[in-house]
Amino acid sequence: MQPEGAEAHHRALESLYAAAPINRLFASTLSIPEPGVARISFEVTRDHYHAAGAAHGTTYFKMLDDAAFYACNSLITDRFLLTTQFNLLLTRPLSAGPVVAEGRWVNGQRRVFVGDARLITADGEEVARGTGTFMRSRIALASLPGYRSA
Repeated sequence: MQPEGAEAHHRALESLYAAAPINRLFASTLSIPEPGVARISFEVTRDHYHAAGAAHGTTYFKMLDDAAFYACNSLITDRFLLTTQFNLLLTRPLSAGPVVAEGRWVNGQRRVFVGDARLITADGEEVARGTGTFMRSRIALASLPGYRSA
């Protein structure tokens, strides 16, 4: 049985995320358990490290932005959102191991959306958080090759 409605949209967004070429560099899995919530599971490896032996800031930004973005995009079915602003707070160095980026929709329903996200290590420690502003683009989700139901 094929998913319908919001569930079908969420599965299609998960497929879109998996199809993004950037995720060949950041092996990760997106799940959208409910509208306005997104989780990205990933593994930090030494390949993500800067010269001082911890994860580079690009890792923090990419995962926080994606989690907040998909939490917000889970609420609209017609258009792809674009990040217009993102603020980061990095509280601890991130070393090798499993991490989850938890994203949540905060505000907005029409043109501009606000979402936040946090990175949580396997031992439950928050190492970063971020808040983003996202706006509707002119890009129809249905026009993107990766956007399809499982």
